[in-house]
Amino acid sequence: MRRIVASLVAAALVSLVHLDAQQRRPASPEGVTSTQVNGRWIDIVYGRPILRGRTNTFGAGADYGKTLFDGGTVWRAGANVSTRLRNEVPLEVGGKRIPPGELVMLIDLKSEKDWTLILTAQSYALTYDPQNTKDLYGGFNYRPEHDVARAPMTVERLPYAVDQLTWTLTDVTPAGGTFRIAWERMMASAPFRIVQ
Repeated sequence: MRRIVASLVAAALVSLVHLDAQQRRPASPEGVTSTQVNGRWIDIVYGRPILRGRTNTFGAGADYGKTLFDGGTVWRAGANVSTRLRNEVPLEVGGKRIPPGELVMLIDLKSEKDWTLILTAQSYALTYDPQNTKDLYGGFNYRPEHDVARAPMTVERLPYAVDQLTWTLTDVTPAGGTFRIAWERMMASAPFRIVQ
């Protein structure tokens, strides 16, 4: 009888721990997309917001992108902490050489067809502090003088909705590939080259 009671208590505790873990899940969980080229890694680390029934997330007309800027001047291209590119191999993006390291990835949303990928060396914060006016948190405090590269993006309207924002690395070869972001009914991409 003691074994049965102990088993029931253990099962109840496991259920409570599992339920508590589900309740503490972040609204926009962290995501990572990775690939390996010539034995070296390229990663994009980002927050993955979910639509949760929202529509027209990007807006329209003069207000295009403004809600995603969330008080900043550019989109963090994700959620929470700034989206980061970590590369162990030299890249070329928008005609600029990108040495191995870590950069923040942002997107300037000018209109439904005019997006620009921004790679910046500006330092970033892991938590939002309104007193911190130096470091990026998402798109807050963005300063273009820290830009390392800017590249026009090819923007497409999708025939389906992507519920959770997703970054991918596509068409990857030893010579290069494509950064690709998809959310709601929009997808945008920018090519990169591997520098030998």
